[in-house]
Amino acid sequence: MAKFELKLPKMGESVAEATITNWLKNVGDVIEADEAVLEIATDKVDSEVPSEVSGKLVEILFQVDDVVQVGQTIAIIEVSGEGNETPAAETPAAAAKIEKEVTTAKESVVPANFSDSDKFFSPLVKNIAKEEGISVAQLEAIAGSGKDGRVTKDDILNYISDQKNITKAPVAAPAAQAKVSTPQPIAAAKSAPVSVNGGDEIIEMDRMRKLIAGYMVASIQTSAHVQSFIEVDVTNIVKWRDKVKGAFEKREGEKLTFTPIMMEAVAKALKDFPGMNISVDGDHIIKRKNINLGMAAALPNGNLIVPVIKNADQLNLVGMAKAVNDLGGRAKAGKLKPDDTQGGTYTVTNVGTFGSVFGTPIISQPQVGILALGAIRKVPAVIETPEGDFIGIRQKMFLSHSYDHRVVDGALGGSFVKRVAEYLEAFDVNRDY
Repeated sequence: MAKFELKLPKMGESVAEATITNWLKNVGDVIEADEAVLEIATDKVDSEVPSEVSGKLVEILFQVDDVVQVGQTIAIIEVSGEGNETPAAETPAAAAKIEKEVTTAKESVVPANFSDSDKFFSPLVKNIAKEEGISVAQLEAIAGSGKDGRVTKDDILNYISDQKNITKAPVAAPAAQAKVSTPQPIAAAKSAPVSVNGGDEIIEMDRMRKLIAGYMVASIQTSAHVQSFIEVDVTNIVKWRDKVKGAFEKREGEKLTFTPIMMEAVAKALKDFPGMNISVDGDHIIKRKNINLGMAAALPNGNLIVPVIKNADQLNLVGMAKAVNDLGGRAKAGKLKPDDTQGGTYTVTNVGTFGSVFGTPIISQPQVGILALGAIRKVPAVIETPEGDFIGIRQKMFLSHSYDHRVVDGALGGSFVKRVAEYLEAFDVNRDY
């Protein structure tokens, strides 16, 4: 009998680790090739890991809630015959190698003293916190500069350095006290106790809801949110879509919604205003080369996920519609891959889907802006013509732009959303799709 090492597969260029959420097979179970063995979770996407071979599961090397790096061995499957199996345990040397890998992997998993936190921390950050005696509350209070507000190695090392400097700093003279110092993160205040009555039902948040809650609070604490609103006349877009949607679906095999039309306008505006297509990393601004549009989508369970349309500015309307429908459909079916939610540089959310006229969305860190699309409504409006003004029925919607006032001032934030509106109002009703 040979032994096959089941490793955590590569899940995308920007995904380096995953958390084990559930083992679907137990030691001793027989597994067929391509059958799912366990479930894993990255920042926002849950996935299954299938077996590449048929055999019997003889060893599980990680437990639920352990964080595993891409390429690490997570289980051993016993297979019969020769092939591309990995006969890792057939020789003493190979067995020693596996044992060493398992020991190293298990040592990289910090004891579950951070498991009660709603925020995600990498094993390296947890180990540093443990060695330096940093509590969970202190770790949660650190403003992360990584993806989605994650605390990076540099963040925690800077925090440790700042704390040591504060401890060693002498009492300043009154004149020196006027000097402005870098503010330290403040630990979140404990929430007030909630009374529960006999008829109340207590429901624990699922893993994704906890992650979303952590991201939202971290974003508000990180970015100085400010909003600009603008009303847009989209009558021409509504008429054009009504005219071509049947032929579009027949020719392309795709439904034509308003979302790809809006995404097309946003991508054009980002090319005009690259200052909105940036990220903030501490005291540095990163200008993004690619325009990758996040598309906030509601899941059937009520949670939120943001798949990303890569290089959105390079797509025509047909390509944009296909991308929107593909990501939206796979999001609803729970079939998104981890890399589908990575790399966004700007996000659009459609609050009009639920009838909202406008909204004040929260920025997806480390991006600096997010645009909310309001519901399209028939409203009376003043129409200017060479013969004079008159009142008519128009199709209108609001665009709500939230942006990070640390790096985006009102002139840029307002000009950007105004440019999106101009592209929508200048929509060519005679264009092809």
